[in-house]
Amino acid sequence: MGSHLSYCGSHVVPYFYWEHMAVAKLACAGADYMPSSLYSLIGSSTEGILSSDAGSTSNHTSLPPATFFLMGIPGLEEVHLWLAALLSTMYTMILMGNSLIMTMIWIDPALHEPMYYFLCVLATVDIIMATSVAPKMLSVFWSGNGTIGFTACFTQMYIVHTATAMESGLLLAMAFDRYVAICKPLHYNTILTPQKILGINAAIVLRATIALMPLSWMVSHLPYCGSHMVPHSYCEHMAVAKLACADYMPSSLYSLIGSSIVVGIDVTFITTSYILILQAVFNLSSQNARHKALSTCGSHVGVMALYYLPGLISVYVNWMGKDMVPMHTQVLLADLYLVIPPTLNPLIYGLRTKRIWERMRNPLVTSFPGSLCELPKGGQT
Repeated sequence: MGSHLSYCGSHVVPYFYWEHMAVAKLACAGADYMPSSLYSLIGSSTEGILSSDAGSTSNHTSLPPATFFLMGIPGLEEVHLWLAALLSTMYTMILMGNSLIMTMIWIDPALHEPMYYFLCVLATVDIIMATSVAPKMLSVFWSGNGTIGFTACFTQMYIVHTATAMESGLLLAMAFDRYVAICKPLHYNTILTPQKILGINAAIVLRATIALMPLSWMVSHLPYCGSHMVPHSYCEHMAVAKLACADYMPSSLYSLIGSSIVVGIDVTFITTSYILILQAVFNLSSQNARHKALSTCGSHVGVMALYYLPGLISVYVNWMGKDMVPMHTQVLLADLYLVIPPTLNPLIYGLRTKRIWERMRNPLVTSFPGSLCELPKGGQT
């Protein structure tokens, strides 16, 4: 508007830059500069209101680009410090217990047997799984610092999914080991050779890493143009995917079907193994041996129930409707699912194992050269 006014008088602008009103007032007496002045007033006022509203909103919800914010456990913020203390204790137990199991298996050649190799790998996976979430959860609970970058968030998500799939496979392998040891003891060394143990472990790792790649790719390539506030204490798949401003159903469906297949297959074979073990146990003539076998199987089944049930509940509640279970209960179940089994595994599978316990109490245990979880050479067990 200002550029189309006629300027037939003074061309001296009483300003140190081309300010709109200072220039418009130089227009000829017959030219009306009020429309341009009114437009400027309304435009600047509207812009100021919009920027003020956006500024007040951004003070509460805006985050640096390419970051999420973990909220912890919504609705239980007042107990975050207590949860931090509990999690610190459990994480310490995870590191100490699993490291102790790995060290015992490493330094004692008498423990270089299939069951202990699987236990050693399980301890390694437990440490990795707990370490992928516990430090950040502690940061959220202690100080409220929930900021996490996109790359770190999706990496954490992939590690959690991969580690849980590996743990499920290892529980199946350990159940199969117990089945062979109890039901086919004479063929134990020929069935579970070092080469077969290595192949089983490799298959477990490959299944977990390959099966979870599509899910991680789908979630990481969703557009996140809205809120980045994650109502969780770690980057749980559905909590993050629901923040996308696009259809997240394909990744959700893949997660549901994939977890159902993996857990369904593993639990079916684990259950079958323990049923066959129990049948063999009840045929034992010694009541003392029967009692010990039942005690061991019972503790194993208890740990597996604590491992599978919270995870399955968390997955299926997201599909059947989150209103069925309060949000803070869902988050607590998902958190406990990742820290309780790694805490209990060293106690149930390790310290309650007679041979490991005896060597822990033996002051004459010395260190032997070798590599961590190294398989014996020449088929020695």
